[in-house]
Amino acid sequence: MYVRDAKNREEVWLLDRIEAMGLDDTAFRSRDYVVAIDEESGAKAGFGRIRIHKGEEDVCELTSVGVIAEWRGQGVGAHVIERLLEYAGDQGFEEVYALTGEGAYFAQFGFRPIAETRLAPALAERLEEKRDGIDPDASPLVIERGEFRMPERFRESFKRASERDEGEEDAERPEDFGIDPETATYKYDTGR
Repeated sequence: MYVRDAKNREEVWLLDRIEAMGLDDTAFRSRDYVVAIDEESGAKAGFGRIRIHKGEEDVCELTSVGVIAEWRGQGVGAHVIERLLEYAGDQGFEEVYALTGEGAYFAQFGFRPIAETRLAPALAERLEEKRDGIDPDASPLVIERGEFRMPERFRESFKRASERDEGEEDAERPEDFGIDPETATYKYDTGR
């Protein structure tokens, strides 16, 4: 499992998953996203993005973090967040904000609540938009990049991450077509 920049050809996949998960697609640009990929199967396991808000003081928001259901609980989201914080640092941001109703999830990495009155005007406006739309429970969180902590259980589970059985329901099996694989013979069976 690894996390890399999203590619332009993944735009439709990203938009479909964002819509299905009810995440924020405001000002969507695929180049702002990272994607978690399973090395063995090539399956996409999760994604997220940073969004830069320009103003008197530029601010960086971490948003649209999503993990595909079959990959949840294996550290995928944690590694997506870690990569996004690295990218924010590469762009000169020491503080990164998240406006979310999932505060407990982010808190385990070092995000802490911040008073709404301390938000830059662009983030305060964005918080109201989120509350009025996709995330009525959104609250502001902030993290200093150096305060990020990856719980060891997420590091270990990410190393062993694999798609759970729920995703295998879509695979076609001989039984789906009324074939008993134990007794079936095939016209072109070579005996190998």
